[in-house]
Amino acid sequence: MNILATSGGFRPGRRTMLRVGPMIEHALALAGSPARPKFCYVGTALGDNPASTAAVSQAFQAFPGKDVQVSALAAFPMPSVEDVRAHLLAQDVVWVGGGSVAGLLAMWRLHGWDTIFREVWEAGVVLGGVSAGSLCWHVGGTTDSFGPELRPVTNGLALLPHSNGVHYDSEEQRRPLYHRLVAEEVLPAGYATDDGVGLHYRGTELVEAVADRPDAKAYRVERGRDGTAIEQVLEPRLLAGELS
Repeated sequence: MNILATSGGFRPGRRTMLRVGPMIEHALALAGSPARPKFCYVGTALGDNPASTAAVSQAFQAFPGKDVQVSALAAFPMPSVEDVRAHLLAQDVVWVGGGSVAGLLAMWRLHGWDTIFREVWEAGVVLGGVSAGSLCWHVGGTTDSFGPELRPVTNGLALLPHSNGVHYDSEEQRRPLYHRLVAEEVLPAGYATDDGVGLHYRGTELVEAVADRPDAKAYRVERGRDGTAIEQVLEPRLLAGELS
């Protein structure tokens, strides 16, 4: 039961829009490094934008030395596979892209995918994602789903009983709002990530933080006895290419 919740994932490519970076390689490694891994991309948070789906597929086509079987699960304009449960249970890694976490959660619940994702996680499929694809597995966090002024989201799938802060170092509203929400107990204590950092959970416990670039950090944020937020820096393990 592994989740890799990140503010990273695919990296900008040279010959393609995206390339498979160390964070994606790590997700495949958590799945046991199968010879022909099955990787499903879920782009609900971007309205199943065909360009994003194509970029993910092209990234794996340019990925040397690994025969990854890539698929995509789309919700728009209708579910793209007949049996969503069977399709997801057959994967090694399910990766959820960024965008609107509020929209993602609403659409998943509309289709009953929220319960399917719990079953898939409990069956041992590695769940991962970036930004909205990180927040969704937690109780909640901070989001720009409702506009440029960040707001809390508190109705995550809660597979993980923690809150989550993403893009902690690159968007100036993130840290102060996250601190306030934890201090005011709108959100439970949790973990935040700078860009390029991921949180590896086994079950509901954090195993380690990992990074695909130097100097990026993870953080533990909880409410102190005086009612203010306490932040502790967690040094991530720097990932090298694991499968290429």
